[in-house]
Amino acid sequence: MNVSINGEMIIGQRAVRGSAGSVRAFDPAKAAEIEPAFGLATEADVLQACTLAEQAFDAYRATSLEQRARFLETIGENILALGPALIERACAESGLPQARLEGERMRTVNQLRLFAKVVRDGLWLQATLDSALPERTPPRADLRLRKIPLGPVAVFGASNFPLAFSVAGGDTASALAAGCPVVVKAHGAHLGTAELVGKAVQAAVAACGLPEGVFSMIIGEGRLVGQKLVGHPAIKAVGFTGSRQGGVALMHTAAARKEPIPVYAEMSSINPVFMLPGALAGNAAKLAQGFVDSLTLGVGQFCTNPGLVLALEGADLDAFRAAAAAALQPKGAGTMLTAGIHKAYRDGVARRAGIDGVTEVAVGSAEGTGCAAQAALYECSAATFLADPALEDEVFGPSSLIIRCRDIAEMKAVADHLEGQLTATVHAVAADADLAAKLLPTLERKAGRILFNGYPTGVEVSHAMVHGGPFPATSDSRTTSVGATAIERFLRPVCYQDVPQDLLPEALRDANPLGIARIVNGELQAG
Repeated sequence: MNVSINGEMIIGQRAVRGSAGSVRAFDPAKAAEIEPAFGLATEADVLQACTLAEQAFDAYRATSLEQRARFLETIGENILALGPALIERACAESGLPQARLEGERMRTVNQLRLFAKVVRDGLWLQATLDSALPERTPPRADLRLRKIPLGPVAVFGASNFPLAFSVAGGDTASALAAGCPVVVKAHGAHLGTAELVGKAVQAAVAACGLPEGVFSMIIGEGRLVGQKLVGHPAIKAVGFTGSRQGGVALMHTAAARKEPIPVYAEMSSINPVFMLPGALAGNAAKLAQGFVDSLTLGVGQFCTNPGLVLALEGADLDAFRAAAAAALQPKGAGTMLTAGIHKAYRDGVARRAGIDGVTEVAVGSAEGTGCAAQAALYECSAATFLADPALEDEVFGPSSLIIRCRDIAEMKAVADHLEGQLTATVHAVAADADLAAKLLPTLERKAGRILFNGYPTGVEVSHAMVHGGPFPATSDSRTTSVGATAIERFLRPVCYQDVPQDLLPEALRDANPLGIARIVNGELQAG
């Protein structure tokens, strides 16, 4: 694979240097820019990428299941073929350690492999056949349903996962699996990483004989290029991971179009952790250590970071607080992803510390260079939390807030008050079963993933995973951005009534040439 970094975008099968100015990537550990300079996209570049995607759509969606699956696998192979050069550049641009990025690279490749399997299985087509009933009163026509792709998708790379939620990350993989061409807006923090991965995808398009517009990658000023991309009539859906402000701005743009389109945005979550009395009794030190380790993992730069802990006042909470403080204080200040994220974290911690009724429990070590973030843990009463909406704001980084609840009713009141979340965690033992049962209906309404006796950091890429939740965790609580069902975001159903056999798509023909599982007259039939 080509491992040169030239400051170029990918528009179809061309490597293009933008002419609307230039920008360099930034090393947050050294607080220094990284060569080379990258050319920024013009409006004409965005137009060209979207036009190519539109032209490629019908041919790409007509590819066989095997062709599309092999394409996804080829992208993964090409990413691995980039070798150490990819990891070295990603380390420099993100401040993340080598081991973390090597793991993230395999997660990216495994996502592509998962969607290749999903494509081959064909279950995503949801092929459904209802036979004609001409003798019935009233008669029923022959009705058949399958899912088809929406059209070209705009994907926005995330800051905190330069590989797994970026150019060839989950949004791109699921959109390509659905049969949708993709135009990626590369994140400004990972320009060299994006170019390398973009060239890997571009090479896979060529190797698999696909139309060039199946993939493009744009580099440009976020608001200008992002708005132009989402506003282009060829784009039929958006995948986004980032701030609430950024996601909502894209939602407004998409809704204001002549043809509104869906925006699947993963945004803000504080991921509450409920420490129930039985679990906390006699186990406070172990729970505190696990919580602090989760809080500070990756310098707290996970969308599932445990930003809130709820427990009943008393000796057990006092023991948890003391153990958490002891575990947090020696934690070193880690490098954050960008200077902007670092500043936002410092500002967020300062705002939280200045709120009446909030007290400091502990802070971590201040030693560190560049964009280093000092971990911080605070506490307040449930009454204080319920009275001040600012305490529910996400502070992206290694900071959390303990909520002291006077009784079960107050804990339930806080749970009812919370906004939508990606996750909700419950630590419980058998003695807590009744309380856990009372909390579960609320947590189901509030979160996309509920976990017991663990910590929310770490999102498995699997068939059953849900990485979504009610607003503001995501813009559409019916979907997930991780896992096999992420493909459903980029599909829509079409019904075929009395269509002749030779004109029906293969998935719906009587002979079932694809050999996929289908629902026929209400009964599931294996392929």
